[in-house]
Amino acid sequence: MANPDPESQSLEILPMAVLATIMTKLDVPSICSVASTCKTFKACASHILSFLPNFHLLDIAPSIDLLRPLLPRNPYLRTLKVDCKRLDDSAIDSLIRPSLRELCLHNCSDFSGRLLSEVGARCKGLRSLFLSSVAEKRGRSIHVSDLEELLNGCTELETLILMFDVSTFLRHNFARVWALACAKLTSLEIGYISSLMVTELLSPTVGPNQPPNNIKTSILPSIHKLCLSVDYITDTMVGTISRNLNSLSYLDLRDAPIIEPTVAFDLTNSGLQQINPNGKLKHLSLIRSQEFVTTCFKRVNDLGVLLMADRCSSMESICLGGFCRVTDTGFKTILHSCSKLYKFRVSHGTQLTDLVFLDISATSLSLTHASLRWCNLLTNHAIMRLASNMDLSSLDLRDCRNLGDESLRAIGTLPKLRTLLLDGSDISDLGLSYLKQRVISSLISLSIRGCKRLTDKCISSLFEGSSALILQELDLSNLPNLSDTGILLLARSRVPITELRMRQCPLIGDTSVMALASMQVHGDWCRGSSLRLLDLYNCGGITQLAFQWLKKPYFPRLRWLGVTGNVNRDLVDALARSRPFLHVACRGEELGTGQWDNSDEMYFHDYEEVDELEQWLLEGDDETDDEEMEAAENVAELVG
Repeated sequence: MANPDPESQSLEILPMAVLATIMTKLDVPSICSVASTCKTFKACASHILSFLPNFHLLDIAPSIDLLRPLLPRNPYLRTLKVDCKRLDDSAIDSLIRPSLRELCLHNCSDFSGRLLSEVGARCKGLRSLFLSSVAEKRGRSIHVSDLEELLNGCTELETLILMFDVSTFLRHNFARVWALACAKLTSLEIGYISSLMVTELLSPTVGPNQPPNNIKTSILPSIHKLCLSVDYITDTMVGTISRNLNSLSYLDLRDAPIIEPTVAFDLTNSGLQQINPNGKLKHLSLIRSQEFVTTCFKRVNDLGVLLMADRCSSMESICLGGFCRVTDTGFKTILHSCSKLYKFRVSHGTQLTDLVFLDISATSLSLTHASLRWCNLLTNHAIMRLASNMDLSSLDLRDCRNLGDESLRAIGTLPKLRTLLLDGSDISDLGLSYLKQRVISSLISLSIRGCKRLTDKCISSLFEGSSALILQELDLSNLPNLSDTGILLLARSRVPITELRMRQCPLIGDTSVMALASMQVHGDWCRGSSLRLLDLYNCGGITQLAFQWLKKPYFPRLRWLGVTGNVNRDLVDALARSRPFLHVACRGEELGTGQWDNSDEMYFHDYEEVDELEQWLLEGDDETDDEEMEAAENVAELVG
């Protein structure tokens, strides 16, 4: 047996108090990683979990048996964030603590409404609450009384985010229950609610046993931030919000109609004119999604935008989606009226052209975020003008199909750019080379999905000769000319990518998977592939051989994997069983966490060849899982 590492021995002889102090500086996954190395560290980890103030475990979805030892009695716990995909009501006692000030529970589909009532009963000092997908699984239910107990019990609540459908609550009690909400509540976000319920909720009503002229004051008087997803954005709802929430500075409304709205259930110029009556609004987002039907705000034109712009001089962020009747006149008015604007986003701007940005350099604007998705009339000239904003850090030009290499030449001068999305544009390998000089060194996220002219040379155009890159997210999906050769070049570049999407690439095969599994990145802090997300859905060359390289110990950090399920369902199922914390998607769904389920922080860990977090939690289950995988492979070989 090899002698123990002298450095490990020296650490083990440190006093427990010193070790505990060091460990408290780590996040929970890192603590678990350290705990798997020796008995001394494991004992210390178990000890500090009883006084750790913050517990964040969103990378994996633990079962209750795995969660209990990680959450012992801890009177000092203030912040708890957990992915509850594998939990149900039996985990409530482990999760709900009186000491909590912030609680964030994702994917609570197997919980009932009891989760809300227990939070209200036990977490009296809670300041911030996030709950998503509560009771969405069949057989689970949630009642308005559960919401009532939550709002009545949490008397210190300042931020409430309910990412699930609250329209199932009984309407006649809904407004009454919200009257119990804490007066300190300043931020409210709801996953789905009908516009009619919003109107009834915020409309002042006559108090009980009071004369008709005695009108109750509006509920939620302190709300500064309101984010709602509704069935229809209407004039009535917008007017009610504007009149009754006098402190509002952040308004985000999104709808997804299932049929074409009638005039009574739509936003018109009159509704836009009612926005921001007090001039306090800093952020405005009005989005019409085309998820169910192809529709837009057909009753809003330039006049409505002009009327709204009169009250928007202090706006800092404006996002408009689906305003198909608004022309350059309306959009240009926004840019010239809002001198403090730093975020400007337009989607489905079917009449927006280059003229909007013709004299943008003459304004006092200093944009940091610009998004012009599905604005198909834009050409290179617009981007050349837009690039005069040298502080741009995020640029979304997805589905602007007339943009080419000259746009990239202009974009290549932006020194602070961190996010660049170019899906579906008409760029070439040469155009991407314009990013190498200044932009590629600052980029964190790059998407060139569906840029049909790109070939393997685009990889060398971006990365050859570059060093110390910080790129973490790369989307190469739907590139018909990208092959294994390009991915080999990517692997040799040693870029620290954590999310790589290559779906719908017919020339990508097993060689790419093997190259990525062996990929190293610059720096000694990381061993093995750094990928946390890998999307290989419908890649034409993926066979059973690739699944050998998707097993442990390869891809030790992988949490999301997209494959084509009909390649070999037995292998897919066996892989999912062997890596229980790996989310395997095989139906073509987009990978990654949802809009409201993004982790606040990003950690980098010095993992060994196997994932110590899983190893410490599972303690010896790998052998059985590997046998299942091998059995599935043998069956596949026999069938083949």
